[in-house]
Order: sequence, then C-alpha cells, then structure tokens
Amino acid sequence: MFWPMFAVAAGFTGLAVLGVLAVRVFLEAQRLARQVTESTRRINRAAEDLERAAVSTARSANSL
Repeated sequence: MFWPMFAVAAGFTGLAVLGVLAVRVFLEAQRLARQVTESTRRINRAAEDLERAAVSTARSANSL
C-alpha cells in the first residue's frame, strides 16, 4: 500500500512543479512581449526622426 500512495504523491508533486514552471514561462513570455512592443515603438520613433532629418537635409542641399 505504501508504493501506490508514494506513486500518487510523486505524480501530484510532479504536476505541481510543472504547473509552477508553466506559470513562470507564461509570465516571462508576457514580459518579453511587452519589451518587444516597447522596442518596436522606439524603433519606429527613431525611424520617423531619421526620415524628418533626411528631408530637412535634402531641402538644405537643394537650396544651395
């Protein structure tokens, strides 16, 4: 009777550990998604700034 109870307890413990790890992975994936979103926003902002600077430089070069 000991071994079946031990097997059930070990199985439950294993499932609990997998559940905790799954939650941690989910939270880290959400954090990574937020970082990717912020990085994309910053890259787009930098690209717009670069485009404005290029237009300004082209206008300056044409006026010479």
